[in-house]
Parts: sequence; C-alpha cells; structure tokens
Amino acid sequence: MNAPKIDTTADFDARALRDVLGCFATGVTVVTTLDANGAPVGMVVNSFSAVSLDPPLILWSIGLGSPSHPSFIEHPGFTINIMGEASKDQTMQFARPSDDKFAGVDWTAGKYDVPVLTDAVATLECATEQRIPAGDHEIFLGRVLRIRQSEGDPLLFHKGKLASLGALL
Repeated sequence: MNAPKIDTTADFDARALRDVLGCFATGVTVVTTLDANGAPVGMVVNSFSAVSLDPPLILWSIGLGSPSHPSFIEHPGFTINIMGEASKDQTMQFARPSDDKFAGVDWTAGKYDVPVLTDAVATLECATEQRIPAGDHEIFLGRVLRIRQSEGDPLLFHKGKLASLGALL
C-alpha cells in the first residue's frame, strides 16, 4: 500500500510565520566564540534550547548568511550567555552591526578561551558536538562543559521586542 502524498506547500509568507513565532516568548542569549585571528565574536540568539541532561547537550541555530557563521564553524567551542534584564543595553550592543561588539563589555576567557560575559545571569560553556543543516540556518549541538549561574531576572523576547519577566503566576 502506498503512503498518501502530503502537500508541503505553505499557505503563508515568511513575515506571517515570523509574527506567529513571535507569540512564543523566549529567553535572550548572547552566543560567543573566537574568530580565526583569536578576536572575540558574539551575537544575540533566541533559538536556544536544552536537549539532554545525560549527556549534557544544548542547541541553538545561526543563519547561513550571518557574518559570524564562519567563526562558529572554525572554532571548536562557544559559550551561551543567558542575559538578564539588567543587561538589556549590553544585549542590544550584540544585536546591532558593529566593528567591536565587545567595546566596554566585561568578560573573561573561558573554555577554549571563548568569551564568558560577566553580566550574564547564567553561562554554559560548550564544545561543538554536531552541526546540522536546516533550511537557511545551521543548528549547533553543543556539549556543556562548564556552567555558572548568578542572581537576576532573565531578559525575554516577545513579539519582536525585549521584555521583562513581570509578575509570576
């Protein structure tokens, strides 16, 4: 018996999909690594998720056209810096094009010398475990090697804007 043919044609455009995805509030991260010359690289990412506790794995994705993409491919590690409400301005610095996104940003060299942002509410230092092509993005699966957590409420992204946690239910 033959499986029925499934129509995979989308009945919406990219803007409509982006608007619908924006209804899902996410945390905000700055993912960091080093470029081929050892200079720090960082970008805002909200496509971050836990995958497994044993082994400790996380994932995030990057657009294939991102200027930072080659650095993440070439370097063996990266850090997920989970940003807090208090670091909104610093987060925006990593969201905008700039010759030096790290200007005035306090950080230390972590695993593989990758930048760990001092003002992040939590960090996960990772080794790239696997890269998976996915449409116009590439998914990075990372093995968590070191973690750190501090006080502070997370910064959120919802409907195209940064937001705060607000009252807990």
